[in-house]
Amino acid sequence: MKIAFPVDTRSAGACIYKSFGRAPAFLVYDTQTQKSLFVDNSAASSQGGAGIKAAQLVLDQQTDAVIAPQCGQNAADVLLAAGVRIYLSEGCSVGDNIKAHTEGLLKELSDIHAGYHGHGVK
Repeated sequence: MKIAFPVDTRSAGACIYKSFGRAPAFLVYDTQTQKSLFVDNSAASSQGGAGIKAAQLVLDQQTDAVIAPQCGQNAADVLLAAGVRIYLSEGCSVGDNIKAHTEGLLKELSDIHAGYHGHGVK
C-alpha cells in the first residue's frame, strides 16, 4: 500500500502540511518496502485548480490512501473517484501517522471543505 502525505519540506523531519492542494511537496510511503519518496507539488502555486492538479499528482504515484488534516472538495472528488481513501491526520508527524494508520486508529476524513479557489491557504 502506498500512502501520500502533504508535507512542508522534502526532509526526513517533514511535518504534515495544513492543506492538501497547496502543500509544497508530497511524501509517498510504501508500507511494503518501507521506503519513502518525495514529490514536488507543482500545483502549489497554481492560481486555481490546485487541489485537482495535486490529486492527479498523487494518483500518478499509484497511491492507495492520503493522510491529511484537510482536503478540498474538488481534490477529494478526484481521489475518491479513483478509489483512494482519505484519512484525517493527527498531529504533524508523518511517522506517528504511519503507525496510527497501520494500527487502524485513523478516521476517514469526513469534513471536506469547499476549497479556496485561487485564494491560497487560509
